[in-house]
Amino acid sequence: MKRKTIPYLSGFTVKPKSTSNLGVVTFTDGTNEMPPNQLQCEAYGYTYDRASGTCRAFKYNTNLNRGVANENNKTYGVGNSTETGTNNTLVIGENNTIRGLSRNNIVVGNNNEIANDVNNAFVYGTKGEATADNSIVLGGNAPSDLLAERQSIQLLYGTQSTTSGTVASYLNNITANFFEIPENTAMYFHGDVLALRVGGSSGSGAVGDFASWVVRGVIINKSGTLSISTERDAIKSSGTVTNWRPTAVASATHFGINVRGQTNMTLEWSSTINFTQIKTSVAL
Repeated sequence: MKRKTIPYLSGFTVKPKSTSNLGVVTFTDGTNEMPPNQLQCEAYGYTYDRASGTCRAFKYNTNLNRGVANENNKTYGVGNSTETGTNNTLVIGENNTIRGLSRNNIVVGNNNEIANDVNNAFVYGTKGEATADNSIVLGGNAPSDLLAERQSIQLLYGTQSTTSGTVASYLNNITANFFEIPENTAMYFHGDVLALRVGGSSGSGAVGDFASWVVRGVIINKSGTLSISTERDAIKSSGTVTNWRPTAVASATHFGINVRGQTNMTLEWSSTINFTQIKTSVAL
């Protein structure tokens, strides 16, 4: 059987030729082999490593047993790819890509992608991209659109507070874990936030007091610099909730939810964040 080759993308004179055991992709112009630049690398759906100046199909893990195999994956359709270290993944559709060292994912549709090291994600539609664990992504793109040019994403943030000071809420309630905003991308966000008192010695109020809010706005990454426009509306509350509040923030390259409770009140916080994304190839 004749081996398939990757065609040239419109506007490009180079294309991928081979991938090494370390995940490094080499390109060709039809005659010569060469490392691609970032634009060329990402146009074909790979990840560009700025630190090393290499184009990568997957992240190489030196601790990974060389005998690792893709296990318990099911693919239905043509052109689907599950890279090294992909486990327990279901793919239904055509030309979808599951990057390496990921597990427990579901993809339904065509030309979707799950990034390296992403687990427990559900991507459906066309040209959707999941970059965060436990995310739900709907891609709504034409064949000529960029990967993830138009998509919606649903995530969960969580934390616990015990003082009146501001603390960070984390993606999937995992310390120091946040959702990264891609460069040259604008995202409208709508967050439904709930705080529930579960303990604490304060004599004001009681266990079971709660408050809820909507935080919404737009966060944008202009060539690596983030800015945010946001508003907050209180919805419903019960008991003593003085000074409780969430705030949406842009920090470094990521989106965050900061929260403030009250001294000697143990509060659990949960935030469902829905993003509507436009990702461009234009330097904003």
